[in-house]
Amino acid sequence: MPDQNTLSAYTLHRVIGRGNTSLVRLATDPRGQQVAVKIPHAETLAVQDSAELFGNEVRLTLQFRHPHLVQGFGGTPFGPRAFLAVRYYPDGALSEQLQRDGTPLTLDGALRILADVASALAYLHHLGAVHQDVKTQNVYVAGGRAALGDLGNTYFLAQGGKVSGSPYYMAPEIYHGESSSSASDVYSLGILAYELLSGERPYHGHTYEELMVAHLTRFPPPLAHLNPQVPRNVARLAELALAKRTGERPTADALRRALLTALRETPADEVYETDEKPAEPTTRLVGRHGPVGRAAAPAPAAPEPVREAREDSGFRWNPFRRRK
Repeated sequence: MPDQNTLSAYTLHRVIGRGNTSLVRLATDPRGQQVAVKIPHAETLAVQDSAELFGNEVRLTLQFRHPHLVQGFGGTPFGPRAFLAVRYYPDGALSEQLQRDGTPLTLDGALRILADVASALAYLHHLGAVHQDVKTQNVYVAGGRAALGDLGNTYFLAQGGKVSGSPYYMAPEIYHGESSSSASDVYSLGILAYELLSGERPYHGHTYEELMVAHLTRFPPPLAHLNPQVPRNVARLAELALAKRTGERPTADALRRALLTALRETPADEVYETDEKPAEPTTRLVGRHGPVGRAAAPAPAAPEPVREAREDSGFRWNPFRRRK
């Protein structure tokens, strides 16, 4: 069988997505199954930071194994033939599905998606990693089940990494210029919970500055008031997930358990395909990662001056913003 880590092993078909840094094509893998192949633009590979961002996504997507993380099948992180092959989702990202369908999710449908995303985050946090970009554009749904993808900004806390995020979902401490943490991911999950369970995000703004003020100083209305059908414990934890102080937020696993209980399921201890942290390279790490064993993340770069915050944008405190 051809090597799945070489682009020539895949038969490429039509383009199914195009972004600022890469395009995505439907393809057939060596086993004959349909996959999505992400190929960086030549301009992406020509810039070291953006090339390393893509390489980081390839490396971590192929390392992590969890039913609610987008599954990677093969890829090459660097060079002119760099690519990443992942599971193909015919309906695209959750953001596209919500926009296309024009109708809100059922309560159980929303709870199921949130439980799956919480499960993926619990797995990452168990391994000492943070995702940094939880939002509808990075969630993919098939058959009512969800998977979290786009791991380019993910990093291990012990190794350090550059702070990034999308303003509509970004935690107050990130706006302050502090380091990311599992609590930052939980905050983003809380925003997603409000969005799916009430039909709108809890904070609004037309510019980056307006969004920053909203996240730093305002408090959302109780979720139970916006949608009385939301189970009480889920509503309470979703509200706590948006606490301004990181120590007051629940864990992703606590949210997972509450969501599964609301779905009338008995939440068992999370089962991972591996309970061991993926092997860390001994050489220079991919992407924004520093040397292994560094005690703390480097101080984040100053934010780019951003004047407008469009619904489909993902503004980041780094030079390679991506549209989803």
